[in-house]
Amino acid sequence: MDKDLFLKLFSLAEMFLPLIIFLVVLLVGLFLKKIIFNRFLHWAKKTSTQLDDMILQVIKAPIMILVLIVSLYFAVQFSKLPENIVQVISKSILILGIISVVLASANLLSGIIKFYASKLSSAIAVTSLTQNIARIIVFSIGALVILNSLGISITPILATLGVGGLAVALALQDTLSSLFAGFHITVAKQIRVGDYIKLESGEEGYVVDINWRSTMVKMLPNNLILIPNEKLNKSIITNYYLPDKEMAVLVNIGVHYKSDLEKVERVTCEVAKSVMAEVNGGVVHFEPFIRYHTFGDSSINFTAILRVKEFVDQYLIKHEFVKSLHKRYNQEGINIPYPIRAINYEQEKAG
Repeated sequence: MDKDLFLKLFSLAEMFLPLIIFLVVLLVGLFLKKIIFNRFLHWAKKTSTQLDDMILQVIKAPIMILVLIVSLYFAVQFSKLPENIVQVISKSILILGIISVVLASANLLSGIIKFYASKLSSAIAVTSLTQNIARIIVFSIGALVILNSLGISITPILATLGVGGLAVALALQDTLSSLFAGFHITVAKQIRVGDYIKLESGEEGYVVDINWRSTMVKMLPNNLILIPNEKLNKSIITNYYLPDKEMAVLVNIGVHYKSDLEKVERVTCEVAKSVMAEVNGGVVHFEPFIRYHTFGDSSINFTAILRVKEFVDQYLIKHEFVKSLHKRYNQEGINIPYPIRAINYEQEKAG
């Protein structure tokens, strides 16, 4: 009777052994994960960069999945399942592990690209195209590793993909053209995310994103324009952020022929200097100036040149400059004439 009880207990232990091993390995893994992560988090808080915090955040979930996979693997190895089933489960666990590593690597690479691109002004602009290309490369490598782990030769697959790729390229010429145009725009850095651009067709706004097919531009009225990369690459574009954001603001003005032009120049420059110092967006260290250029029908015309920090600042600067200049001209007795036509009677009689 004792022998039968012992055999039953032994059989019961064999039945629950995989579960016990799974729980033990899982608890040990979670314990080690907690200790290691706490140490890394403590170290990351002492550093000035946010890169280490981003890395820890990205790999936290995949490590948890890996702990579960390792626990399941050891449990299967000590189970009484048939050998062929154990091999199938082991390969499935291996594939799941590779997938988790690939996902973590893709997210990590995407995060690193975004981090360094936001820190370095000379870096490639952060766009969905740049991040998606990085993800595609990582996923492709992961797929090849999975196929190789399954014992599938990847050489015929690569050859088939080469022939199939040619057929796909011919069928998707427009899509691929936009894809490579978007990649060229991103790498050339002539148009970057955040730049204010104007197309030859008249549309203008901030570049929001450059993806695999189109570029998103947000207009000042808060509307989005989707421009195919291929068309954008062939258009004449004004980038108001290159070579830098600062830009000149030109305001055309006309004064009466009897005006003291030296006084007009001095007063106008004083007003312009005051406006740029007091209004947000003005370049304080810039010395404004004017240039006379035309004897008009009813006035001597000139252009006042001011400077702003970026494109949209010009609207407020012009607004305040016109108001302040009109008020100051009235105080100084400088006349801005209405458009008029004068008839010279003596000249008419002589004719």
